[in-house]
Amino acid sequence: MPSRYDILFQPIKIGPVTAPNRFYQVPHCNGFGWRMPKGLAAMRGMKAEGGWGVVCTEETEIHHTSDLSPFFEGHIWSDDDIPSLLLMTDAVHKHGALAGIELSYNGRDASNLYSRAVTFDLFSRGLVGGSGYEPGQSRAATKDDLKQIRKWHRNAAIRAKNAGFDIIYCYAAHNLTLAFHLMSKDNDRADEYGGSLENRTRFFRELIEDTKEAVGDTCAVAVRFAVDELIGASGMQFDGEARDIVSMLAELPDLWDVNVSSWKNDSTTSRFEKEGNQEKYISFVKKLTTKPVVGVGRYTSPDSMVSAIERGIMDMIGAARPSIADPFLPNKIKAGRHEDIRECIGCNICVTGDTRFVPIRCTQNPTMGEEWRRNWHPEIIAPKKSEDEILIVGAGPAGLEAARALGQRGYHVVLTDAKREAGGRVALESALPNLNEWRRVIDWRLTQIQKIENIYFYPSSPMTAKDILEAGAPHVILATGAKWRRDGIGRYLSRPVKGGAKIFTPDDFLESGGLPPAFQQQAAELQKILIYDDDHYYMGGVLAELLAENGCEVTLMTPAPSISYWTQFTLEQDRILKQLHKLNVTLLADHIIASHTPTNATVTNVITSAESTLACDAIVMVTDRIPNDALYHELKPALAEGKLKSLRIIGDAEAPNIIAQAIFSGHLAAREFDELIDPDVTPFKVER
Repeated sequence: MPSRYDILFQPIKIGPVTAPNRFYQVPHCNGFGWRMPKGLAAMRGMKAEGGWGVVCTEETEIHHTSDLSPFFEGHIWSDDDIPSLLLMTDAVHKHGALAGIELSYNGRDASNLYSRAVTFDLFSRGLVGGSGYEPGQSRAATKDDLKQIRKWHRNAAIRAKNAGFDIIYCYAAHNLTLAFHLMSKDNDRADEYGGSLENRTRFFRELIEDTKEAVGDTCAVAVRFAVDELIGASGMQFDGEARDIVSMLAELPDLWDVNVSSWKNDSTTSRFEKEGNQEKYISFVKKLTTKPVVGVGRYTSPDSMVSAIERGIMDMIGAARPSIADPFLPNKIKAGRHEDIRECIGCNICVTGDTRFVPIRCTQNPTMGEEWRRNWHPEIIAPKKSEDEILIVGAGPAGLEAARALGQRGYHVVLTDAKREAGGRVALESALPNLNEWRRVIDWRLTQIQKIENIYFYPSSPMTAKDILEAGAPHVILATGAKWRRDGIGRYLSRPVKGGAKIFTPDDFLESGGLPPAFQQQAAELQKILIYDDDHYYMGGVLAELLAENGCEVTLMTPAPSISYWTQFTLEQDRILKQLHKLNVTLLADHIIASHTPTNATVTNVITSAESTLACDAIVMVTDRIPNDALYHELKPALAEGKLKSLRIIGDAEAPNIIAQAIFSGHLAAREFDELIDPDVTPFKVER
């Protein structure tokens, strides 16, 4: 029968090639890059198997003078790189998808830490690649230099064709590439590459023309262009010069891939932007060209995808993060299995693969990045090896994932939780300001668990060691979570902070579903609140936001050199700081708590050791967590006595970490169950 979603599966002609459907995995970084080509190929191939009609690389350096180290991106410096790239194109073509490559020459954004070469740029200016604050400078590109870069780009395009790519990009987006910098209003060069918009666009036009001439007979030539920098009139704007540029180049490329700049704007977390947030910026492009247009917006709803196409916003649904959370999203839509889509929660843990120089990972999809090295498939898992029953205590993220995956294997699983509602920390944290999409972690797993007849869930069932043994299950997995510390011990302080202040932890807020009762009952007495954040991720900032919105005078203090330090790796630190400033939260970095009283805290500058006093009515400690591992230690003798066949502790109960790690821990436990694990052997393949 015809379906509303049939439009998503129509073939789309892109120059000389044809995509089998409208699902387009846009170029995205992944932490594999040139150093782990097997892992990269397996990850991209999984997307193609899952139904993505086009699967692209990350930005791929065309020359050693555009070396993006310490980041691990793609290389197409020479013919020697072709065999590694062929691994990916073969993996993608195996499933009938097109393979795209994003060629990149990055100017000042390439610090060349590995090659030690001098990079060419708009003019000589400070390098920002790597740390953002590199001490060197670029070299102003002469006309001869630009001609040389065009030659390198042409050579790379030919290599890409020989490596089997179907779509070859000319890249001017994310405020990264030399082509984008030349289009900037800052370009006041006196030659034909500066000044007027036509001149500033000349280099990009030449790259497109060169690429079409070199490979356009068999390969589609795509343009990736950021239509707005979101910095106002001083930058590129969608209703200004970007429109003029698209008009000038409208029919030149075979496809337009359009977005906003920079990466932190293009991949905004769900805490700050929702599905389809880029539509208002990119919608003009399709009106100016007859060529296919790809756009992104973290689309996870099939209805939103269809709507974007029917409203003329785009021709193909571009995605990075949704394709990571669920590589099989297209196939599930085609099969009418919408409830099985593992929806992206917009946390940007995937981004940290690139920003922390490790293989990509995902909160929702624990198999992401493990396709080659552990041979994990997001939809397929080995069947059970025994008829033994498994009791899982704790239905937080780790317990839910372990139960779901073990149930999928066919095991008889009993899942219990002390609370009436499943979800553990995720159920509680998703109630905090703007984290509601994180609840998808629970919702997807509960939906799957409800479909599996061999999983039995018993909420409101607290378990003691005696209860567990009397239950009679031969295998026990403990996923009992962790509790936040109240004493201030964390990364910086190794001993409790002494004093008599009213102390709260995130648990007090989480268990209350917002402000703890004390804040509601003693509102007049609890006005000045000091948050001590030695966790450095989202929790300190979210609680500061919650308290400030409820009328408290908040100081957010951290021993780190900046507030919410780790969120720089999820690309959201700037937005967090902006929100806190907007709420008049006082921000104090490089400080620790030395002691406290009911009315103040003595704090110490970690750089100068200078002490000062802050007036406060209460302190919120956001530091380390204590694993809830008492049951594990109580049950270990039963394991030694043979009363249990196996006992395992997972998630935060084993070692508190981010939600993604809890999910991974639960999935790993399910995969390793009934397997012989040698602790002296590395449990995954290593590329060498």
